[in-house]
Amino acid sequence: KAPGILERLNAGEIVIGDGGFVFALEKRGYVKAGPWTPEATVTHPEAVRQLHREFLRAGANVMQAFTFYASDDKLENRGQALKITGAQINEAACDLAREVAKEGDALVAGGVAQTPSYLSCKSETEVKAIFKKQLDVFVKKNVDFLIAEYFEHVEEAGWAVQVLKTSGKPVAASLCIGPEGDMHGVSPAECAIRLVKAGAQIVGVNCHFDPLTCVKTVKMMKEGVEKAGLKAHYMVQPLAYHTPDCNCQGFIDLPEFPFALEPRILTRWDMHQYAREAYNAGIHYIGGCCGYEPYHIRAVSEELAPERGFLPAASEKHGLWGAGLEMHTKPWVRARSRREYWENIRPASGRPKCPSLSTPESWGVTKGHSDLLQHKEATSTQEMKHVLEKQKKVKSSA
Repeated sequence: KAPGILERLNAGEIVIGDGGFVFALEKRGYVKAGPWTPEATVTHPEAVRQLHREFLRAGANVMQAFTFYASDDKLENRGQALKITGAQINEAACDLAREVAKEGDALVAGGVAQTPSYLSCKSETEVKAIFKKQLDVFVKKNVDFLIAEYFEHVEEAGWAVQVLKTSGKPVAASLCIGPEGDMHGVSPAECAIRLVKAGAQIVGVNCHFDPLTCVKTVKMMKEGVEKAGLKAHYMVQPLAYHTPDCNCQGFIDLPEFPFALEPRILTRWDMHQYAREAYNAGIHYIGGCCGYEPYHIRAVSEELAPERGFLPAASEKHGLWGAGLEMHTKPWVRARSRREYWENIRPASGRPKCPSLSTPESWGVTKGHSDLLQHKEATSTQEMKHVLEKQKKVKSSA
């Protein structure tokens, strides 16, 4: 039997995660922005399978089943009327991930994420029941390990970890927080301590912030865990967007979210820097979230090839540090076929009237606020009127 996630990390191996399926498949026309739900595992399995293959070829050795936001309360939220259940989506997702994982040396992870029920202040029992329903599918499909990811509140993440632990499988827990901590102001160090005490063997962050901000946050978590005399492995799966102007809520507060983020995309060369910084910080599970395409993961794999001892299959089509450009017909492009050139590039956006930074829309609402109560009915005209008035107010006070 191939070594599991903990065996690999205990042996000091680098585990490379995949990228953000929700954003990647939205751009390809298979996911709807807004609900961000993964019914494509049932309706367009070929699209999901192909993306898994591309990440595998780029060097990822975790195939994360495309189960993000596939809890029944999310699938029925705000007028979403799918004829497909969470269980159907999650079973199909596990099958696709396993099929592709077998084509290489990859593990399959099943994941749960934050729920509308928690935001709407439902009880611990109700929220845990939602996680349990998803876990049942992961156990039935025998995934290799479990991830509780994309949690803004450590309390809910802790509940998820407690439920996932009952399976006896390894559990990773990943919050979508930055250096300021979770949405209730709990510091990264304290969040990590709570998650390890709840039973997570791997802790870290994903989404909401750019790679270097996420690495900084995980460093804070690691310091906290070590100071408390506890042990854990560490993971990081950031955005592929630069977010120096974000507040504690991360990129969803940026006015460009989600349809105008392209100017912020990290280059493949930025990814080399990220991979090195993460590895130097003692983080050995290194992947990506929203905005990541396979070429980004290939760059992470190429940067860490000396430590891993091999290059990914996709490097067949990529000269390291642009070496393939030596074959270009134009001499000035051939002159760019070297590391020194790409490491020092300062990419222009080509948008002369655009600022380099934005002002985040800081509404300052989180769990417990009436604006975050969720429901099955479609968003009403009255609700839309309220949010537009609020938006106007926030913008004028900014």
